[in-house]
Order: sequence, then structure tokens, then C-alpha cells
Amino acid sequence: MDPEVSRIQDDPDVRVMMAGSTLRKVKSKSWKKQRHFRLLEDGLTIWYKSRWAGRGHSTFSVTEVEAVREGHQSEVLLSIAEEFPADVCFTLVFRGRQGNLDLVAESPEEAKAWVQGVRKVIHKAQTMDEKERLDQWVWDWFQKADKNKDGKMIFKEVRTLLKMMNVEMNEEHALHLFAMADKSESGSLEIEQFVHFYKMLTQRDEVWKVFQDYSADGEKLLLDELQSFLSIEQHEGEQSSQHAQELIDRYEPSETAKKQSAMSLDGFQVYLCSQEGSVFKPEHRELYQDMTQPLSHYFISSSHNTYLLEDQLRGQSSLEAYIQALKRGCRCVEVDCWDGSDGEPVVYHGHTLTSKILFRDVISTLKEYAFRASDFPVILSLENHCCLEQQTVMAQHLSHILGDMLLTALLDGQVPQQLPSPQELRGKILLKAKKINSPGDCVDETLTDEVSDEEEMANDDAESLPAEDPAAECLKKSKSKLSRELSDLVVYCKSVHFHGFEHARSQAKCYEMSSFSESKAKKLAKDADFVQYNTRQLTRIYPAGRRTDSSNYNPQEMWNVGCHIVALNFQTAGLEMDLNDGLFGQNGCCGYVLKPDFMRDANTQFGPEKPKELPGYKPLRLSIQICLCLYQVISGQQLPKVNQKEGSIVDPLVRVEIYGVPQDQAKEETSHINNNGFNPVWNETLNFVIHAPKLALVRFEVEDYDKASRNDFMGQFTLPFTCIQAGYRHIHLLSKDGTAIPPSSLFVNISISELQ
Repeated sequence: MDPEVSRIQDDPDVRVMMAGSTLRKVKSKSWKKQRHFRLLEDGLTIWYKSRWAGRGHSTFSVTEVEAVREGHQSEVLLSIAEEFPADVCFTLVFRGRQGNLDLVAESPEEAKAWVQGVRKVIHKAQTMDEKERLDQWVWDWFQKADKNKDGKMIFKEVRTLLKMMNVEMNEEHALHLFAMADKSESGSLEIEQFVHFYKMLTQRDEVWKVFQDYSADGEKLLLDELQSFLSIEQHEGEQSSQHAQELIDRYEPSETAKKQSAMSLDGFQVYLCSQEGSVFKPEHRELYQDMTQPLSHYFISSSHNTYLLEDQLRGQSSLEAYIQALKRGCRCVEVDCWDGSDGEPVVYHGHTLTSKILFRDVISTLKEYAFRASDFPVILSLENHCCLEQQTVMAQHLSHILGDMLLTALLDGQVPQQLPSPQELRGKILLKAKKINSPGDCVDETLTDEVSDEEEMANDDAESLPAEDPAAECLKKSKSKLSRELSDLVVYCKSVHFHGFEHARSQAKCYEMSSFSESKAKKLAKDADFVQYNTRQLTRIYPAGRRTDSSNYNPQEMWNVGCHIVALNFQTAGLEMDLNDGLFGQNGCCGYVLKPDFMRDANTQFGPEKPKELPGYKPLRLSIQICLCLYQVISGQQLPKVNQKEGSIVDPLVRVEIYGVPQDQAKEETSHINNNGFNPVWNETLNFVIHAPKLALVRFEVEDYDKASRNDFMGQFTLPFTCIQAGYRHIHLLSKDGTAIPPSSLFVNISISELQ
């Protein structure tokens, strides 16, 4: 038995989970079914099945669970609150876009044991170091391969294991490794012998050769040898001396080696797989940027139609969609408000079959979750379709529920010449909506200058109609009425119609902002004035109306011209959200990223088509390789299996893509490796030239090659070029959903140099 698992098994709450419980799984008010749940012996996997399901069952790992909520803290459990008291209800909240699991226990004691037990197991999983994670992974494989559960593995079970692990191996070689590990010559492997077998199986020749290059005796790296490696290969310079000792203290498993201030091969591998050995600069994971500049100097993580979990026509509207977006660091959420029954405004995608939720519940959710992931300001983008009476109700809900969180007055009482900074607005929610121009205007004034997204899109369409066309005139005269109470809550984000760059230069105020559909924004992006305009005023971009499937546009095109609020459908995984997660994965994932200096200068002449005209223009060469003398490879460790057909083995290839200004858009890929998803090696180097490094994102994608059809996605990782650590690095791959898939990774050697 794994010692770490044994220790957690002693906990009384975990013992309840391992013994198993019958819990009600709840999907809706009418769907409540009993399932038997239990924690498996690995201490990480929760297994459950219906008593009528025969041999069928489901499992999930506790590492996929982000949090446990007690009581009626989900829409589903709230709907059955009268039937089941809060003390028997709890919710498992999963990472990524996976839906919640709502459960009802037989008793408060049982519910409490599961809530506390799951939290303890999550904590244990999160606090494991790299070696413990690897040990746990090996233990998991042993459990999967030991079919008869006798604590031993015969060679037949090992052969099955190799298939499960994505390894196509000569049977003679596999038998040879098995015999070497079977020290007792019993014809089977126990857990300790299996660990030895695993180490032989996963011997990383490329890491071993790098280690040998710097180790005088081939057994260990002395302090000065590790320092040389850090200085030469990892490009650490003067700090390598102190850092070498810190790495030994942190990652070396052998106490003997530690006493000698040395690092073994095991310690070296653990370091390379750690966050410090990651491709992403650890210091850029933290909040490292200046947060005292005007809001218009930042890119802001933004969601479109935030309330939707699915498509734009029939999808479910849900409070969980807001929670998920805010948890991801989103700092601009959208609320589409329409008149509801009983005088209560509702939120949904108007004139569609999407379900409805109450406006007041959305605002309560915003209060609860707005500042969990980041304490920098949240912009509430209001799409207002309500009558005057319900607008007043909205204003009351905003004021009463949010209280001091809602910014309702200028910070210093003065009309600003520039927008306040994220630092000044920490912990505040800003309303983006229409606003009556001056205090003397009547309450129900008809407004012709401020329009909603739908009206803006209609205006875009109208511009393409002949001038004498009555339909064009009708669309251009779109009018709405606005409640004074709601108008007064708008301070720094007043929605206005865009009248052109010349008008903005002479007339516009910094607190006025316009929204553009992606198609309109692409037209404006051709104008050299767009970047300059975006230094002073906020701009919001949203997906075209034709994207009823909640697909996304490429946000990079909008960031290239300095647009701040590039709103995406957060519920839809794919390349576009990978880019968004990549950009905002830096700076503490706070949802704000400082724009490059040439996009903050009010007199900037920068255009994405002309990066060579940048002051101090210096293109950089990016090489992705593993170098050993003339031997150059990229290797992939333990890639996830995507095709679950019996006996299938993946044929992986690596593609590296650059997203940035048009001149930097590029992609290169390796050849595919036949039948090896466990430890493939590519003898190839990929080279790129980057002309605007401060705008570039680098995306690593691994695919399963298929000559007959489209390649299958296996994993990806995207990060800003400016966050890349040069040297020998691991790239920890993410699923399509953006969640980690340990221990899948790429091992690369990256060099960045000035183009000669």
C-alpha cells in the first residue's frame, strides 16, 4: 500500500468515503436518482454506479474537483430546497467547463463526512510535490494493471499495462525488462519491483545525456556543476550560484546528496518537471506589471453573453456560467436584461429559446464571486431592453445588493481627463451602460446616440443599405428610453455610438466607450487611427450575430490594434479560448494585462502591418529544440490517449504556432512518430522569426496523426512570447477544456536570440 494513501486512509471522514455511501444525484427538480459512491484505494478516484447498472460504473479523479460547496449553493439544489434541507446537500464543482455534481446524503453526518473528506483529499493532491505526484501516478498504473487485485503483476498484466500506457514495445524487450525487475524470480512484480520496472521503462535518455554533460562522475551534479548548467543552458547568469543550492534543497530526494550539496539524476528530473523547470517564467505567473496606469492601457479578459452555458438559440442560461467565467479571471461580464413577470427583470438571449434567470440572482452571484480570482475591477456590461419601471428595479437591485462594491461616483469628484487605474478601482464593480448626458435632462428622455449591441449590429447592416432605403433610415433612428436611477449608476463606462476617429479625437471623452461587432472591428482595424484611439478610450468587441453556435473569432486580430475588451464565448473551448487563457495566464491571472508601451503612447504611429517601423525594432529568432552536440530532438512524455479503440496506439506529432502581428503568424510541425504516445522522441528543430515580440503568443499543440482523416487533438499549451524561459524546459500540456492532464508534457530546449 502506498504510504501517502495509508496516512490519509486513517482519517475518519476519508474512511466513510472509502466504505461508500448511497447518495442522491440531482440534475433537476424532477431528476433525483440514487447512486452508490465510494473513494477507491488509490485515495484519489471516486467511483459510482446505479444499483441497476449491472457492471457499468463511472469514475472521476478528485484532482478534477475544484471546490466543494455545502448546502443549497447551486441552482439545482436551490430548486429542491423545500424537499431536502441544506445540511444534507452539497455540490462538487469541477475544473474547466464540466458541469457540477449535485448530491444529497441520507443524513447531515454523512454529508459532512463527504464534504470534509473530499476537501482533505483535494488538499492532499494539491500539496503533493513532484516526486509524490509521480509516485501516485505509478501507483495508479499498478492498480489499473493488477487485474486480479492480488498486489502482484504477472507478465500478461504488464503487456496489458503497456497498451494502456500508450507504449508499443517489442515483447522480447518487455520480457527482458520484466526479468530485470523481478529480483525474486517469482514470475510477478510487487509494487516496489514495479517502481523499478517503471524507472527502466521511462529512462529519459535525452535528460540523462544532458546530466552526463555536466556531471564529472556521471552519478551526481556537484554545486558548481549544477551552477554551470544553470548559467550556460538555462541562461540564468549571475543568479545561478544561489539558485543552484535552492534547487538542491527543494528537489533533491536523497538526504546523502543534499549533505554533499549535490543533485542526483532523480532530483534533476524532478527539477526539470517542476514549475521552475517550466517553459513559463515563474515570476510572470505572479502579479508583476504596473497596475497604476489608466484602464485604457490594459487588455481586459472579457466574456460575451456570460449567462449562457451552451449555444445562443436554445442554450441554458445559468448563474454557474457567471461563476465559471469569474473563476477564470474574467473582468468584464455581460448581462442581457428583459422585462420579466411580476415586475422582476430577467436575463436571457432575447427573442430566442434560451432559458431565463432573474437579474437579481445574477447580481447576487456577482457580489459573491466577483473578487475570488482577482481583486481588480469588474465591468458589468449591461444590455438593457427593459421598460422604465423595470430599469428602476434593476437600479435598486444593483445598489442594494452590491452596496459599496458598486462604483457610483467619480473617485475625486472631478471630470477625468483620463480613466482611473485598476489599482485605484480594486474591489469595485463598474456599470457599462447608457447614460443621460446632463442632470437637467428629463427621466424618460429619448436617446438617439447610445445603442445596444443588437442596435449597433443593425446600424452596421444599415450602413451597407442605399441611403434612400427606408429600412436604413428606420434602423438608424433606433431609440430607447432610460431611467434616471439606472443612468446615475454609470460613471466611467458610458456606452456611446461611434462617430468616427476624427470625431473621437476632437469631441469624445475618456469615459465614453463603444462596442463593435467583430466584422465592424475588422474594418476599423484597417485604419491607422484605431491603435491611437484605443490609448484614450475603452473599446469592446463582441462575436458576430451569425455565431449562434457560440463559436469564437480570433482575438489576436483585435489585440493587435489595442482593443481592450475582446469578448469571447467562454463556454466554448478551442483555439480562441486557448489564446485568451494564454494571454491572461500571466500577471497573477488577474484579468488585466498591460499593453505594450507602443500601444499606450497617445501619439503612437504603430500599425500591426508595419512592425519594422517600431522605435528600437529588433526582431528575435525563436528556436525550439533539444541539443546534444549535433543531436537535436523534441520529446513528449506520457501523452494522453485519445482514441479509445481496443489496441489503438497514438502516432503523435508536435505543432508550434505563432499568433501576433500578420508578419509573425506562422506554424511549423514535426513529423509524426509511429505507435508511441508514452515517450516519443523527434529529431527535429523548429525555427521562427518574431517581429513584434510584445504582441506574440506561442502555442504548442500535440496531435495524433491520422492519414485518413483530421488529426485528433491531444493537448496544448499557449503562453505570451515574453513569458518564455529559455533553456531546457518542460511544457505541461492542457486538455481541450484548459485543464491540466498530468503528467503529459513536452521536453524542449528553447533559445531566443537577436536576428543577425
